[in-house]
Amino acid sequence: MQNANGAPALVMAVAIVGLVVRQQLRTRPVRRIGSLVTPVVFGVLGVAGLAFGIASVVKDHPLTALPVCLLVASFFVAAVFGAVRARTVRVWRDPRGTALRKGTAATTGLWLASVAAHFGLGLWIDHAAGSGLLGTASVYAYLAIGLGTQNLLVRGRAAGLPALVDSQAHPATPFP
Repeated sequence: MQNANGAPALVMAVAIVGLVVRQQLRTRPVRRIGSLVTPVVFGVLGVAGLAFGIASVVKDHPLTALPVCLLVASFFVAAVFGAVRARTVRVWRDPRGTALRKGTAATTGLWLASVAAHFGLGLWIDHAAGSGLLGTASVYAYLAIGLGTQNLLVRGRAAGLPALVDSQAHPATPFP
């Protein structure tokens, strides 16, 4: 985000976030394991990105406490946004008793706000670091934490839904 070298990473991150948001707006089953696959993939990419970001800073000078503290703060912000977004996802059971989920307009708005928050924090991290792309490179770790938090909380809400007594019963009404 600090220089032109971060432009391809930014474009790729925006495209990936767009795909994540698009997926969030589809009605889909709440899966026990499947909802954690994407955050784990982002987590692996995030570790690689953090390694790259740290290396890009320390090649010029030591990494100081301020960018590290800002990075930790950005991960906390990701978790908070994930928790708030989880409350905006509709969760209900279909007539067969399958737990379903679907994001709302509020979910989309919170995703956009979350990306804007990371963009701003990323610029601040890169400025505080003095060189390198630590803030830019942390985007996948940020997404892993935010999406992982959201998915775990949505799974918890789905697990708390009452089971349907009869397959002929009317489905529970969706709730935010």
